[in-house]
Amino acid sequence: MSWLFLILGVAAEAMSHVALKETEGFTKPLPSAFVLLGHLAAFMFLGQAMKGMPIGIVHALWAGLAIITVTLLSTVIYRQHLELTTWIGMGLVAIGIAMINLSNGHSH
Repeated sequence: MSWLFLILGVAAEAMSHVALKETEGFTKPLPSAFVLLGHLAAFMFLGQAMKGMPIGIVHALWAGLAIITVTLLSTVIYRQHLELTTWIGMGLVAIGIAMINLSNGHSH
């Protein structure tokens, strides 16, 4: 169940970060509310994920998965061009996430 909450937290965080661009410095009420509610939801989900997983592992996985998700969403939604080195960096983040997941560090 912790993994489900972690994934929901990542999704909420990524969507609110991508929507942050639409707030135009928090001058637009609807996107601003979406961003704030997305962050609130993300922290609620992460709090639930931490009930069954160590804090450091949840945070590392959340951060890494959010980086990858936000980058991919911004590429699709805003058509932001990314350099090859950026994609290599995303690959390294993914490798790091896999290593954390495969380690014994997240078992109790």
